Amino acid sequence: MTSMNAAMNATMKEAMNEQKPEPGIKLTEQQLRARRARSIAIAVALGVLVVLFYIVTLVKGPGVLVRPL
Repeated sequence: MTSMNAAMNATMKEAMNEQKPEPGIKLTEQQLRARRARSIAIAVALGVLVVLFYIVTLVKGPGVLVRPL
Protein backbone atom coordinates (compact mmCIF):
# COMPACT_ATOMS: atom_id res chain seq x y z
CA MET A 1 0.00 0.00 0.00
CA THR A 2 2.79 2.43 0.83
CA SER A 3 4.48 2.11 -2.55
CA MET A 4 1.12 2.61 -4.24
CA ASN A 5 0.55 5.81 -2.23
CA ALA A 6 4.02 7.05 -3.11
CA ALA A 7 3.40 6.39 -6.81
CA MET A 8 0.06 8.20 -6.64
CA ASN A 9 1.66 11.15 -4.83
CA ALA A 10 4.41 11.37 -7.46
CA THR A 11 1.81 11.29 -10.25
CA MET A 12 -0.24 13.99 -8.51
CA LYS A 13 2.83 16.22 -8.10
CA GLU A 14 3.70 15.85 -11.79
CA ALA A 15 0.14 16.69 -12.79
CA MET A 16 0.16 19.78 -10.58
CA ASN A 17 3.49 21.00 -11.99
CA GLU A 18 2.28 20.91 -15.59
CA GLN A 19 1.47 24.31 -17.01
CA LYS A 20 -2.17 24.46 -18.08
CA PRO A 21 -3.58 27.38 -20.04
CA GLU A 22 -5.94 29.49 -17.99
CA PRO A 23 -9.54 28.99 -19.07
CA GLY A 24 -11.73 31.97 -19.80
CA ILE A 25 -11.66 35.15 -21.78
CA LYS A 26 -8.79 37.62 -21.67
CA LEU A 27 -10.13 41.19 -21.51
CA THR A 28 -8.46 44.02 -23.40
CA GLU A 29 -7.15 47.12 -21.66
CA GLN A 30 -10.14 49.11 -22.91
CA GLN A 31 -12.58 46.55 -21.48
CA LEU A 32 -10.76 46.54 -18.15
CA ARG A 33 -10.93 50.37 -18.00
CA ALA A 34 -14.65 50.27 -18.82
CA ARG A 35 -15.23 47.66 -16.10
CA ARG A 36 -13.37 49.81 -13.56
CA ALA A 37 -15.34 52.91 -14.57
CA ARG A 38 -18.62 51.01 -14.13
CA SER A 39 -17.53 49.73 -10.74
CA ILE A 40 -16.61 53.23 -9.59
CA ALA A 41 -19.93 54.61 -10.86
CA ILE A 42 -21.86 51.92 -8.98
CA ALA A 43 -19.86 52.60 -5.80
CA VAL A 44 -20.49 56.35 -6.03
CA ALA A 45 -24.22 55.82 -6.66
CA LEU A 46 -24.44 53.47 -3.68
CA GLY A 47 -22.59 55.95 -1.48
CA VAL A 48 -24.91 58.78 -2.53
CA LEU A 49 -27.92 56.60 -1.76
CA VAL A 50 -26.58 55.76 1.71
CA VAL A 51 -25.92 59.45 2.44
CA LEU A 52 -29.40 60.36 1.16
CA PHE A 53 -31.06 57.79 3.45
CA TYR A 54 -28.98 59.04 6.39
CA ILE A 55 -29.96 62.67 5.75
CA VAL A 56 -33.64 61.80 5.37
CA THR A 57 -33.48 59.88 8.65
CA LEU A 58 -31.90 62.89 10.42
CA VAL A 59 -34.46 65.30 8.96
CA LYS A 60 -37.42 63.14 10.03
CA GLY A 61 -35.91 62.74 13.47
CA PRO A 62 -37.68 60.75 16.17
CA GLY A 63 -41.02 61.39 14.46
CA VAL A 64 -40.27 58.50 12.14
CA LEU A 65 -41.22 56.13 14.99
CA VAL A 66 -44.54 57.89 15.75
CA ARG A 67 -47.11 56.26 13.49
CA PRO A 68 -50.79 55.54 13.89
CA LEU A 69 -51.58 51.86 14.30
